[in-house]
Amino acid sequence: MEADWEIEIAPDAPVIDGGWDGYVDLRGIPGRIDELNEPARLPGLRATLLRLNAGGSPVWTAKCDVWALEAFDPDEMEASREEDRAAQACYLDLIPADPNVSLDGMAEWCRRLCLELRRRALRQSRVDAVIRRAVVGESDAGCLGVTAYVSACGPSAQSASKVLSAAVSVLADAVLATGPAVPQASKYNRDIVGE
Repeated sequence: MEADWEIEIAPDAPVIDGGWDGYVDLRGIPGRIDELNEPARLPGLRATLLRLNAGGSPVWTAKCDVWALEAFDPDEMEASREEDRAAQACYLDLIPADPNVSLDGMAEWCRRLCLELRRRALRQSRVDAVIRRAVVGESDAGCLGVTAYVSACGPSAQSASKVLSAAVSVLADAVLATGPAVPQASKYNRDIVGE
C-alpha cells in the first residue's frame, strides 16, 4: 500500500472538531454505529470504525466521509491502466486516546504508521495521514489529531469500493499496531501548537 504523511497546523488550516453537532460517540456506545450513513456506502467501514473506537484503541474517530473520486493518479496507488477506471475515497478523523501527545510524538507515529502501511501488500490504494490541530473540549489547547485520507481504484466502481473496504481495514490494523507515540513535550510542539 502507498502511504505518506504531512503536517497542516497553520492558523488557517482545517481543524478536527471532536465535538461537532453530528458527532456519534462510538467509543462510549458502539451500538450507535447504525446512526451513521457512511458504513452503508462502504461496507468495510463499519468494522473499521468499531475497531478504532473499541476500548484499548490508541485513537477514537471524530468524523468520516465516503465519496467517489473524479480525478486521481493511478501511479500514486500502484495501479495499472486497466485498474484506473473508477476510484473511491474516504477520510477518518483520528484523535489520540491520550490528548497530550506532542507534535513530535504525532510526527513519529505518522512515520511509523506509513512504514507499517507500506509493508502491507494492497495495490490500487493509498493512505495520506495529515496531522492537524483538534478541538475536543474546553481543555483542548494543543490537542492534535490525524485526518487519514484513504483512496482506492479499480476497473469498476464496485471493484474500487471493494479495494477501499480492504484499505480501511488495513489502516485500522496499522493504527492499532503502531498507536500514537508516548507523550513528550518539546519546544517545537509548544511553539507550533501554542502550548
